[in-house]
Amino acid sequence: MLIIGIGGGTGSGKTTVVNQIISEFPKGEVQVISQDSYYKDTSHLTFEERCKINFDHPQSIDFELLEFHLKQLREGKSIDQPVYSFKTHNRTGNTALTEPKKVIIVEGILILSNTQLRSIFDIKIFVHADSDERLMRRLKRDIAERGRDLDEVLERYQTTLKPMHEQFIEPMKAFADIIIPNNHFNSVAVNVVKSIINEQL
Repeated sequence: MLIIGIGGGTGSGKTTVVNQIISEFPKGEVQVISQDSYYKDTSHLTFEERCKINFDHPQSIDFELLEFHLKQLREGKSIDQPVYSFKTHNRTGNTALTEPKKVIIVEGILILSNTQLRSIFDIKIFVHADSDERLMRRLKRDIAERGRDLDEVLERYQTTLKPMHEQFIEPMKAFADIIIPNNHFNSVAVNVVKSIINEQL
């Protein structure tokens, strides 16, 4: 089994890179795990209190559970992955059965910020994109898919997302084995990643 960590800022194009890697392998050989599924349970808080949480800070992620689940998968065991709702800012209470595969891809903005997780990843990838491009992608996604309005997204960007990116995400480039510049999709870099994965498998 190969476990790959793909980090980078919000809207940097991580999903595009993940999909390009998946396309290289037969159906069913790659399992993708999103950091977003591992936001901490906030059932003890009101909706208003949950809205004030800084979800771009590493403390918002249940890294211990994610680490445990990855170790379980590496041992050939299935896991019950939490299901998260961005509209309620909380876990739904449901889980998704996730089975071990040849390749496990873990993607998320903060997954390279955790020392224990980095030690589990066989390959660490950082996807880089221009900050203006990342903001535009974030705006489109949060409004279309997560029920947010323009003012809410812009305020969150200024007060939490941008400073958290500068403090916790951008410095993680130093720990990456591969940096993929994704201002315009870089197929050459992704092909290099595919070759490395095939060699290691």
